[in-house]
Amino acid sequence: MIERFRAALFDLDGVVIDTESQYSRFWAQMGHEFRPDVDDFAARIKGRTLQGIFDTWFAGRTEEQREITRRLNDYEARMEYTYIRGTRAYAKRLRESGIRTAIVTSSNLPKMNCLYRARPELPELFERIFTSEDFTAGKPAPDCYLHAAAAFGIPPQECVVFEDSINGLRAGRDSGAYVVGLATSLPREVIAPLCDKVIDHFEELL
Repeated sequence: MIERFRAALFDLDGVVIDTESQYSRFWAQMGHEFRPDVDDFAARIKGRTLQGIFDTWFAGRTEEQREITRRLNDYEARMEYTYIRGTRAYAKRLRESGIRTAIVTSSNLPKMNCLYRARPELPELFERIFTSEDFTAGKPAPDCYLHAAAAFGIPPQECVVFEDSINGLRAGRDSGAYVVGLATSLPREVIAPLCDKVIDHFEELL
């Protein structure tokens, strides 16, 4: 499979780092407190940028945005950042094969700084890391993956995208890339219609 593509583009949470269950708990609490009118709030916001969440569900609610941001920053500073199985070995194998690699995440720089403190080796595993500050339209818009492919000078059709959330999978699919879904956050049967291939972790590709 590796030889088919010139670039591999990885979502972060639930793909590289096993954090989705922690975020689900956080956003379920935020939904319960601030948007009890929205069913399955945590599931609805998966893969979205923080600004995208605010624009969609907290427009004009400035004080709530500030409070959620404060709580999120504190939460991310205390989170556990564990790699998905096989991530480091697979990323190393790709780079040794001459395939360009990048993380393409909806996370912002303050969150990434928390991650870098916990996992200082992470930037060395991937050639580029794109965050929410690098694009304007967040997932499910394909802009982030189109931006990453363009940064490498590679057509998206020659890229593989690794994703786990519905919003992220839609972004990868609509970019024109080959999409591999990781069943780390949602059941295989839920994500399969949006994927070209489904895996549980990267050891399956080694």
